[in-house]
Amino acid sequence: MSMVHFKLETDTDGIALVIWDSPGRSMNVIDLKVMEELSAIVEKVAGDAAIKGAVITSGKDTFCAGADLTMIEMLSREFTDVMREQGEEMGVHRLYDESRRLSQLYRRLETSGKPWVAAINGLTLGGGFELCLACHHRVAADNPKARVGLPEIKIGLFPGAGGTQRIARMMMPGDALQFLLKGDQVRLPQAKTMKIVDAVVPAGELIAAAKKWIKDGGKPVNPWDIDGFRLPGGLVYSKAGMMTFPPANAIYRRETYDNYPAARAIMQVVYEGLQLPIDLALRVESRWFARILRTPEAAAMIRSLFVSMQELNKGARRPPGIPPAKFKKIGIIGAGFMGASIGYVTALAGIEVVLIDRDQEAADKGKQHSHKLMTEQVNRGRATSADREALMSRITATADYGALADCDLVIEAVFEDRRVKAETIKKAQDVIGDKAIFASNTSTLPITSLAGEFKEPARFIGIHFFSPVERMMLVEIILGKETGDVALATAMDFVRTIRKTPIVVNDSRGFFANRCVLNYIQEGHLMFMEGVPAPMIENVARMAGMPVGPLSLNDEVALDLGWKILKATEADLGPQAINAEQKWLLEELVEKRGRLGRKNGKGFYDYPQGSPKRLWPGLSELQTKTLDPDTIDIQELKHRLLIVQSLEAARCVEEGVITDVREADVGSILGFGFAPFTGGTLSYIDMMGTKRFVDLCKKLEKKYGPRFQPPKLLVDMAQKGDTFYGRFAPAPAQAA
Repeated sequence: MSMVHFKLETDTDGIALVIWDSPGRSMNVIDLKVMEELSAIVEKVAGDAAIKGAVITSGKDTFCAGADLTMIEMLSREFTDVMREQGEEMGVHRLYDESRRLSQLYRRLETSGKPWVAAINGLTLGGGFELCLACHHRVAADNPKARVGLPEIKIGLFPGAGGTQRIARMMMPGDALQFLLKGDQVRLPQAKTMKIVDAVVPAGELIAAAKKWIKDGGKPVNPWDIDGFRLPGGLVYSKAGMMTFPPANAIYRRETYDNYPAARAIMQVVYEGLQLPIDLALRVESRWFARILRTPEAAAMIRSLFVSMQELNKGARRPPGIPPAKFKKIGIIGAGFMGASIGYVTALAGIEVVLIDRDQEAADKGKQHSHKLMTEQVNRGRATSADREALMSRITATADYGALADCDLVIEAVFEDRRVKAETIKKAQDVIGDKAIFASNTSTLPITSLAGEFKEPARFIGIHFFSPVERMMLVEIILGKETGDVALATAMDFVRTIRKTPIVVNDSRGFFANRCVLNYIQEGHLMFMEGVPAPMIENVARMAGMPVGPLSLNDEVALDLGWKILKATEADLGPQAINAEQKWLLEELVEKRGRLGRKNGKGFYDYPQGSPKRLWPGLSELQTKTLDPDTIDIQELKHRLLIVQSLEAARCVEEGVITDVREADVGSILGFGFAPFTGGTLSYIDMMGTKRFVDLCKKLEKKYGPRFQPPKLLVDMAQKGDTFYGRFAPAPAQAA
């Protein structure tokens, strides 16, 4: 057959070199055509007596990024079609047979009778790394940027092409479970220590080293296929096994609250598989993989955390026809924590930064923040001293606004006060060029009103970063009423240049993310005022799937910021726009007790130096009533915390703040950690079903008030049986 993705060359020693280089792609990924071609190559190597063995490598800078998950989506759609036409049993059989093809291909390679060596020349993940694990030897090119791993758990799946069974036979079961459940990408030295990579050699010697292993008599059999093979951790039902699996189950429950079917499946297939011969174990893995593919959690996570995120990162919302922006210099006004962090990620992307504050001392302090962050990277071995010096040389700290004159983009990140921002905008617009784009990093203030202070509102846009900037992957781009397409394209190009994920939202107070997350925090406050014990609020939030409880999150973003936002909202919209109980609580904590959150070491929690944070014992003084924990409906608390956020997301769609459902879901997970297993705020509604969701809202509205009132859009969708991804499917989905 003619090859599109692979080239096959055989040298005079009879060693085949298989070069994987898919055309038109920046990285190799596994799809049906790749599987078909690789299968033909395996048969060619196995059946040709002149071929002594094979080395597989990549013609790109990376080896393989894993499977093309649109193939997985196609399998799920095919299952639905077959089930509808031929019944569920036939649909399940079809899904099982199709989903295990890659596993069977790798097993055929592994038992082909010829030695295979994976020559890993860069990033190798997922199904690509499972291919390497099926090979009989793994050699990697020394590259500090290279990583290997099985990250499927992060998108609601687990390694289904033999990864769980081979990893569990290569290391102690506790280590295997940790590797599979975390989904981390590990560096080559660590991979070699873990014995999932056999050798690391200079890049120029990679292929020679791989071939040498075959010439030196490398065996075409993996350890688990040899009679007498012993598991690294011993039998499951042994003293060592009982010291692993029961504690691992407890840790799994603690970390996931059983919200992630794929994580449960990993526990199950490792436990069952280690009690079976490898071929039966692979069949167990395949059965569980097919089962997980049918779960709504996997479908939602794949859609949001892979397909949608990939589309947004590629600029799905970028206006067409506008040339890509090139950034030589970025101006940042405000060298406080946020501004300094924006400066850091900008300089990290190789762009020159002008960092401005009220005086030289404040500006220098902001620049020093980048030095601190880079030093942490150096100490962890993720950067060198030379990298740090190069980054610092790209940052100019000054109090002179004149330094903004030749900046392509200027971002103000000053105090969240309308008057302060207006003064800053006026100073900047007097010196910046007539083509420079001006952006405000405001958390809640409407962009249209701020743009009124700028000489040309078409060049004014909101770019809202989340704290801590260096770790948070989401950036909200906010359009004012007069923001132009060039400003939007420039903002998107900048966000993608600094390797963040952009979502585009229309103007409103709090925009999208803060509207949702402030409701989450407020719900925690109101639960507290109802008498729900603070530990229960925090623990139930994590049980619902949130990364941290609402009280802890409030401490992280600062109680005084929440207090300022509440006061600003009341000043602009009147007392009916805020909750009186929440106002009392924040005023008591911030104004009367000086508890500002983590930043001053005291908020809802205390933060003793050198010790873990703990809930402040004085909280009980602020509760005028307390409820008996045994009388509280845990499921209702979980629903309140998730529904109050999803309701706000639905309102944002109704009001036109969100115009693309992908952005609501991706933004909610990346921006404020909305329970990832749901796929995001709108997917949560779709997964539950709009009718059931609206019924729950009405029940909560009757008990807790109008904040749970479903908007007209949701009521209409419930009556018609609509879903968000049905009614508001993005263009690519409609075309498909």
